Amino acid sequence: MNGVVLAGTQSGVGKTVATLSTLVALEAAGTDVQPAKAGPDFIDPSHHRAVTDTPSRSLDPWLSGPDGTRRTYWRGDGDVCVVEGMMGLYDGSVCSTARVAGCLDLPVVLVVDASAGMQSVAATALGFRAYADRIDADIDVAGVLAQQAHGGRHAEGIREALPDELTYFGRIPPQSDLEIPDRHLGLVMGGESPVDREALTAAAEHIRTDRLLAAMEPAERPADAETTTPTDDDTVVAVARDEAFCFVYPSTVERLRAGATVEQFSPVAGDPLPDADAVYLPGGYPERFGPELADSSTLAELADRAAEGLPVYGECGGLMALSESLTTVEGDRYGMAGVLPAQVRMRDRYQALDHVELRARRETVTAGNGERRRGHEFHYSEASVADDATFAFDVVRGEGIDGDRDGLTEYRTLGTYAHCHAESGAFDAFLSASFDPGPGR
Repeated sequence: MNGVVLAGTQSGVGKTVATLSTLVALEAAGTDVQPAKAGPDFIDPSHHRAVTDTPSRSLDPWLSGPDGTRRTYWRGDGDVCVVEGMMGLYDGSVCSTARVAGCLDLPVVLVVDASAGMQSVAATALGFRAYADRIDADIDVAGVLAQQAHGGRHAEGIREALPDELTYFGRIPPQSDLEIPDRHLGLVMGGESPVDREALTAAAEHIRTDRLLAAMEPAERPADAETTTPTDDDTVVAVARDEAFCFVYPSTVERLRAGATVEQFSPVAGDPLPDADAVYLPGGYPERFGPELADSSTLAELADRAAEGLPVYGECGGLMALSESLTTVEGDRYGMAGVLPAQVRMRDRYQALDHVELRARRETVTAGNGERRRGHEFHYSEASVADDATFAFDVVRGEGIDGDRDGLTEYRTLGTYAHCHAESGAFDAFLSASFDPGPGR
């Protein structure tokens, strides 16, 4: 599957709109396109899916390792792949768009703000291309997609200023209806507020798909195409999926389905808890559904099952739902499942944003004693825990719950602020825990 990376000069330059417009342009050209996202983000991929109706692949060598990143890429389904970058091309301490492009050996198209420049667009792109050699980054900046560029003399000036080694891939015109609303964890999810399709179609007309397709190259293949997953056809894993629990990597669901039957349920809707051998509560926006969750019989049933020894794994929003209470920024307090000894409160600004590494202090449902798990954290809440709370992990990198520790555990339940990718090993361990009935079961 040939691919290309759309990278920005900086955060906020309009990568997501450029990516969505490119996806629409390629589909209009008759191409079956697979979207992807560099880094750990859940929200931009939701916009990719809203446009293409295809799950977007998350590519992050820190979370999944180089071969895991390549496996994730090659599990995509399409003629070509368009990878949206994270932040600026070279930005990021442990993961960057440049690192993802180098890991996959894909060419880079630079999204440049051209709203007030022509020759300066070329100078910017040339500098980004030269900087790769300066830092020994094995990437090729192939050309420019001009964001916020008018047609006529403006576009012509950009084309003429570009040196021969940089291709002009078209432009995204300035259109107010291409803006994406945001909230405290970033852009609003694509399913809630998709970008206007007609506006994207209009923008897509100015993208040179012929040049993009000619510039694309096949990504490097992984050393091994598959990862061994423990399998038990009789095992059922219940996965919470609704607007409160919506941060799920496609690779995670695939990994769980490779080892068990997956049944989805909605705590917000009060669905009965499936008759499952394990429960996964992903992250999302539980704070937006405090009243519904407080009244949900699902959480009460989950608490009973957890006390019986059912393996339960909650990430970020899942941790919040498993706690005793959740208090909004406005001061409204709602009772949660009460499985974990913590009181969670939302704050006005984010409390953690980084890639993380955790080392298990004891055996947990996602790691053996001493094992390490990598993930990422991005949350506006903080958890006040009881003095006798049991922590599952020491924080090697990141913030965790209290700066030094993460992962509250009770019975066979684990709640953590870290989001893990399927390639991290966390979900293989979780499947193994679901096969084991545990003490007294």
